[in-house]
Amino acid sequence: MTDPYYESRYVPDKNRPLVWKEIVSYLKKYIPENGTVLDIGAGYCDFINNVETKTKIALDYSSDFEKFANKDVKTIRSSVLDMKEISNDSIDLLFASNLLEHLSDDELQKAMSEIKRILKNNRLLILMQPNYRLSFKTYFDDPTHKKVFSDLALESFLISHGFKIELKKARFLPFSLRSKPSIIPLSSFIVRAYLYSPWKPFAGQMLFVSKLIK
Repeated sequence: MTDPYYESRYVPDKNRPLVWKEIVSYLKKYIPENGTVLDIGAGYCDFINNVETKTKIALDYSSDFEKFANKDVKTIRSSVLDMKEISNDSIDLLFASNLLEHLSDDELQKAMSEIKRILKNNRLLILMQPNYRLSFKTYFDDPTHKKVFSDLALESFLISHGFKIELKKARFLPFSLRSKPSIIPLSSFIVRAYLYSPWKPFAGQMLFVSKLIK
């Protein structure tokens, strides 16, 4: 991507498609078979490309993220603070990975207002986030991080916005693909084993599945 952030912090990685295929498989029970799924801050579209559902939408502010989306994915170039191209109560599942920590307090309020506007009642929001409690040593190596979330803070934040927690994994994945020891080759089996294992070495990312109660 030509965006400076992607060139410096979110660079392409040959292992990313493999990892995301297993993440989507892990989350499959939450993904509607015949619904509308939206991936905000979609980046390289790793999540939405692997989803199987009726309507798939990717949204990002980057000028060229569309080229990473599969042909069956509708792309919207927009900020998460104003998703005016998406109708009220039209989304069955909304997904965001490593997004909220890049927003200020004011921006978070605007983003959550938009999320609640477009998400159907009793439908799901899935968030993957760095867990500050586990990753504080490297959290601000990314200078675009504006907000700190631990698992307890994110839980309180979601509840305060009318969400009911369906699943909470304080330890879900390493902080980044760079976090794993370089001597360990990635494979589908290793990623799958890690996702389902109760033992999570190098974990720095958390997972929340929550339901909107309007």
